[in-house]
Amino acid sequence: MLATMVSSARAQIGRRSRQARSILAAEGYRGIIDRARSKASDWLKPQTEAWPVFPDDVLAADLSHPPDIAEPPLEEGEQITVNWIIGPAGPGSGGHTTAFRILNFLEKLGYRNRVYFYDPYGGDLQYFTDIARDYYKLNCEIANARRGMKDAHAVVATSWASAYAAYNAKCSGKRFYFIQDFEPFFYPTSTNSLLAENTYRMGFHGITAGRWLADKLTREFGMKTDHFPFGCDTAQYRRSAGSERKGIAFYARSHTPRRAVELGILALEIFAKRHPDVELHLFGQHLGALPFRFTNHGPSNPAKLNDIYNKCFAGLCLSLTNVSLVPYEMLACGCIPIVNDGPQNRVVLENAFVRFADPTPISLAQELEAVMGAPDREDISRKAAESVTLTSWDTAGAAVDAALRRALQP
Repeated sequence: MLATMVSSARAQIGRRSRQARSILAAEGYRGIIDRARSKASDWLKPQTEAWPVFPDDVLAADLSHPPDIAEPPLEEGEQITVNWIIGPAGPGSGGHTTAFRILNFLEKLGYRNRVYFYDPYGGDLQYFTDIARDYYKLNCEIANARRGMKDAHAVVATSWASAYAAYNAKCSGKRFYFIQDFEPFFYPTSTNSLLAENTYRMGFHGITAGRWLADKLTREFGMKTDHFPFGCDTAQYRRSAGSERKGIAFYARSHTPRRAVELGILALEIFAKRHPDVELHLFGQHLGALPFRFTNHGPSNPAKLNDIYNKCFAGLCLSLTNVSLVPYEMLACGCIPIVNDGPQNRVVLENAFVRFADPTPISLAQELEAVMGAPDREDISRKAAESVTLTSWDTAGAAVDAALRRALQP
């Protein structure tokens, strides 16, 4: 036994030594340090992660016997009351920004909104309430979903986890599902992907961000759906006429795998070798060393993003599920977005200045070259910004208002 253990240890030492020499030769000491940090991080982080849904909500959701929920009729001229079930978030969350923009728009129309935080992570309700009021400018009632919800005309789930809370809730109100992405795609095939998919079978009325999601959910799950168009805050994102546009902007947030950051980095590596003089601006998170020179902006607020976009003529923004808000923000600043080709992008980004490329590093790099090689950049940039002048979040809010009113009619 001892001889076997010694032999095994020697084999492992030899393997690790050869691996270290190989990494050192290929990547230098930085490669060794990065791997050591990664391993240390694996040792330090919890070996189990908190689940985004309360297990008792999953256990209580019997999809074969839907609950009998009262749906109060909406009387003519009556104020509409809506319960929104949503996970708490810090400043800058894209999904929360969109949901709260719509909520605030409806508030101005006379809706009575209530926000119920659904938080399996055990966060501090007051802390997130303060963020909701100070950053997202919510003035409505805010409470804990686990302590019960008041009766309403509409109860709106905003994520797959909160859909279980909406399904099980005892309060009255027609059930809606405010859907910004196809959340089963957020996971490998797993319990979470299956549980997320099952929420589309709960009989809720879907209101989706863009038509791609509405079509998909109706076709594949038989959901009743409406959709709202993507908006753009053209007060925050606007073109600076005097900007010198020499760079490329890339939304590089690898914490969100559906944004295909690795694919974009490979494309930029190809491009940078051919055009080392072009400035590359990466934003979304702090990145380590990459095989090309770039400016690392990290997480950026709207004012910083507006500055980045106005330094660039082209922007690379990839999405393997529903499109992000970034392409329209780039357009508003006169920056031409290049996105991966696919129905999720084609259906939503109906704009002549958006450029589509096959999702391969070579095709994306070639499209970047084609855009950056345009001889009339100033004219193209100006027209691109003009193309989204009327792309307002008020239009999106009006579509949600209309969808709620139609669905609430007896």
